[in-house]
Amino acid sequence: MWKKSYSVLTQEITKEQIWKLTTHIDHWKDWDDTVEYSNLLGEFKEGSFFILKPKGGPKVKIKLVEIIPFQKFTDLTSFPFAKMYGEHTYEETENGLKITITMTVTGLLSRLWIKLVAQDIVENLPKDIANQIKNAKKL
Repeated sequence: MWKKSYSVLTQEITKEQIWKLTTHIDHWKDWDDTVEYSNLLGEFKEGSFFILKPKGGPKVKIKLVEIIPFQKFTDLTSFPFAKMYGEHTYEETENGLKITITMTVTGLLSRLWIKLVAQDIVENLPKDIANQIKNAKKL
């Protein structure tokens, strides 16, 4: 199993603002310049799927596997012989809102999918979270 996390502590936004931004999946392209488009299939609830088309890559179908409103959501991408989980947590602390994204990859071909997909996601997390904060301030 491979697991990498990145966290930011901010006083610029609330958990309600970041939740509204990140759970409106159809609008990810508005603040994430690596996304060509994303479409939520149905409602934002456990068991639902969304389609994500990264720029320069194939579209993938991703499942929402855990949702705790305003605190956390986890998505699952199933690759051949590997699974990738994206865990997005929002924790209020006395020093501000702690935003953490954790990427986990498991399975027989996990090394391949880390190299092809997950490593790039992790390397972009500082920029992605900064963009999230910037855009959540507008909500």
